[in-house]
Amino acid sequence: MARPGVCVKLSFIWRVFWLMRTVVDFALPQETYAPHSIRTEGHLTLGGLFPVHARGADGTPCGDLKKENGIQRLEAMMYALDQINQDEQLLPNITLGARVLDTCSRDTYALEQSLTFVQALITKDTSDVRCTNGEPPVFVKPEKVVGVIGASASSVSIMVANILRLFQIPQISYASTAPELSDDRRYDFFSRVVPPDSFQAQAMVDIIRAMGWSYVSTIASEGSYGEKGVEAFTQLSKEAGGICVAQSWKIPHNPKLEDYDKAIQQLLETQHSRAVIIFASEEDIRGVLNATKRANQVGHFLWIGSDSWGAKSSPIHQLEDVAVGAVTILPKRSSIKGFDEYFTTLTLENNRRNVWFAEFWEENFDCRLLSASKREDTSRKCTGQERIGIDSKYEQEGKVQFVIDAVYAMAHALHNMQRDLCPDHPGVCPQMESAEGKTLLKYIRNTSFNGSAGTSVVFNKNGDAPGRYDLFQFQMTNSSTPEYKVVGQWVETLQLRLEELQWPDGEQEVPISVCSLPCKTGERKKRVKGMPCCWHCELCDGYQYQYDETSCRLCAYNMRPNPNRTACQPIPIVKLEWHSPWAIIPVFLAMLGIIATIFVMATFVRYNDTPIVRASGRELSYVLLTGIFLCYIITFLMIAKPDVAVCAFRRIFLGLGMCISYAALLTKTNRIYRIFEQGKQTVTAPRFISPTSQIAITSSLICVQLLGVLVWFTVDPPNTIIDYDEQKTINPMLARGVLKCDITDLQIICSLGYSILLMVTCTIYAIKTRDVPEDFNEAKPIGFTMYTTCIVWLAFIPIFFGTAQSAEKLYIQTTTLTISMNLSASVALGMLYMPKVYIIIFHPEMNVQKRKRSFKAVVTAATMSSRLSQKPNERPNGEAKTELCENPAADPMSQATKKTYVSYNNLRI
Repeated sequence: MARPGVCVKLSFIWRVFWLMRTVVDFALPQETYAPHSIRTEGHLTLGGLFPVHARGADGTPCGDLKKENGIQRLEAMMYALDQINQDEQLLPNITLGARVLDTCSRDTYALEQSLTFVQALITKDTSDVRCTNGEPPVFVKPEKVVGVIGASASSVSIMVANILRLFQIPQISYASTAPELSDDRRYDFFSRVVPPDSFQAQAMVDIIRAMGWSYVSTIASEGSYGEKGVEAFTQLSKEAGGICVAQSWKIPHNPKLEDYDKAIQQLLETQHSRAVIIFASEEDIRGVLNATKRANQVGHFLWIGSDSWGAKSSPIHQLEDVAVGAVTILPKRSSIKGFDEYFTTLTLENNRRNVWFAEFWEENFDCRLLSASKREDTSRKCTGQERIGIDSKYEQEGKVQFVIDAVYAMAHALHNMQRDLCPDHPGVCPQMESAEGKTLLKYIRNTSFNGSAGTSVVFNKNGDAPGRYDLFQFQMTNSSTPEYKVVGQWVETLQLRLEELQWPDGEQEVPISVCSLPCKTGERKKRVKGMPCCWHCELCDGYQYQYDETSCRLCAYNMRPNPNRTACQPIPIVKLEWHSPWAIIPVFLAMLGIIATIFVMATFVRYNDTPIVRASGRELSYVLLTGIFLCYIITFLMIAKPDVAVCAFRRIFLGLGMCISYAALLTKTNRIYRIFEQGKQTVTAPRFISPTSQIAITSSLICVQLLGVLVWFTVDPPNTIIDYDEQKTINPMLARGVLKCDITDLQIICSLGYSILLMVTCTIYAIKTRDVPEDFNEAKPIGFTMYTTCIVWLAFIPIFFGTAQSAEKLYIQTTTLTISMNLSASVALGMLYMPKVYIIIFHPEMNVQKRKRSFKAVVTAATMSSRLSQKPNERPNGEAKTELCENPAADPMSQATKKTYVSYNNLRI
């Protein structure tokens, strides 16, 4: 059954290809670029995705122009391309072109636009297309986009990444920070020069730990940013240990004043939890601070704000007294002076390549260029002499640096690829033109250079940039005017200047946010029920370790303290290894058994129509041999490293091999018993003695075992476990974890119970048929087989359960079980089939067809033969000796012995 996720993905891919088919059918014969896009020529073309417009309302794809997030970021890409094309050291003799599209801040619209990037990779047969004059048409071949810069919003990047990966086009984002984009399996061609939100959450965890806080609360705005941020913080805090979340509150969309008041009242229920992690929008931050002031709790809470708070003044305007002491996080970024000079000198005359610049001009200067302008809220006409930064307010947008770094990252990757693929060729060589996107992706991931702000630009294995954050605290200055002050940074590790921190109400020391005071060194925290971060102190012992100077902790279930009890280390995991003596013996026996079984089966197949094979019951013989083979195979499953598949096969084959073997033997002995019991009363053949009937009976018996396994699978699906209790000793240094399947000893016996029942029943029938003449088929060999097998399993049970408490339980029980099954299979194989194989191979003269006799003659001969006392070695194999009168000419042997033999080779018993 297909998983739902797979179905959704396939459906999405189908819709994408359908949309691409439409693009190919309608776009190829026309101009290959939309009028609302930027296209500059170059040897290599980079795609660009920017939110030039906001999301449209009432079904329209695009809305108002976004001056900062859209136009400034777009021009940052064009500025970077200009700088690269003018640089003689970077990509010499190669000019980078651009194809820039507007996403309109909508993921579905961006997906449609991004299909433009893959047109050059789609081929279409146009051999049957002709112009009106009969000449073939001339198509403008779309430019090949080697890489894409963008997008901005994470939702847009996720959507676009799904199609770009299909065509192996690398993508570098300058603003998308969603943690899910770090999944290199789903977004393998996606990279970014901004750190993901998971790094920000890690920075918060490090700040909490540096402060010595262990009891915190969280507030999140409803939505992806707030909820995912708090989720990442909660997960990382659990992994780090020592941090508990006392309260977690989510502010709904369109909140009311009472929603903020409820949040503050909820936080006040845990008075000792003063630290509050806040992932919220600017509006929600203001709402929370206002509610704190209304509750008269100014100075109580210790705020830790995300980058949405950062160093902004708008969230705390007229609420400065509530925000004093707040520690906030903001990604490291710098203002690029070169871009300021470039952007402020742009005019309508020198920037004709930007098709949206005229619209920006109108919006920025609040004027109209033409009578056809869409602006209706002003009658002022633009002169064209306005200047950015002089006639309008200008401030560089925060992501400009990252846009420039993204373009340069692509340029450096192309430069390194050209250097390696075209060592003796200036410019773009054929090898570089035909290179796949995977090749460029490899160079992108390996690129390293100093970015526009002087910091290094590198990518990790998931395509993420390293986390770099500045840490601010809102403090009162000497002039009594509060302001943000840089108090540290987080660059993979925390660098916090604790001595520069200031706290509400003039506190000199770092305020505490704990449920209980720290324990003394060498003591552990005994948790209070219902309050995981509240404890009583007692000395560490057993599997506890000294965590730090404030706490001692119990090691995880799969961990044990190191010798000096300063940390935990994994408990060694053990399993039955192939090279272990406990495994070598059963594996050796199983291999011999498998070889012997295959040999016997091959012999039977080769001599399938000979009397001995037919007399032994071919159908049941093959069934029995299959069961014997499975009995040997289970040895390898019992020793193999446990996983879900191995555990599933163990459940299936553990009892199946024995079940098949003893079901076949039981059917045989039952048939012999019924034949001779009825033969004492009548010469009429009993019912259900034909080969088909015997197979049906055997299959029915086997199906009972399979039904039991099916029920077992349903009630308790197979799984692997690491059993730390089995060898978890009082001394932690002797503790071991046992990797095994989730199968108990009782379940093993229950799985074998049905096979043992068949074995016992078969043994009873073997005892009942012990007086049958030994020449009649396999009654006595089956009897000896069952007697020996019973002895083997009677010895197995006390050994198996007697070692349940032994430290070597895993090895003894596994070895005992596998050897018992090997011996059972070997006994059946040796007693039932080796004599036949011996005669078939070494005495073929004894494996000949005799005269056919009726069932009546066979039963009569068997009855009389049981009363005679001839020596066994005077009778040929597979024949019953009798004194019945026969035609001497029928068998040359009869003339020498003066006796007649009744063949039962054609009446399989």
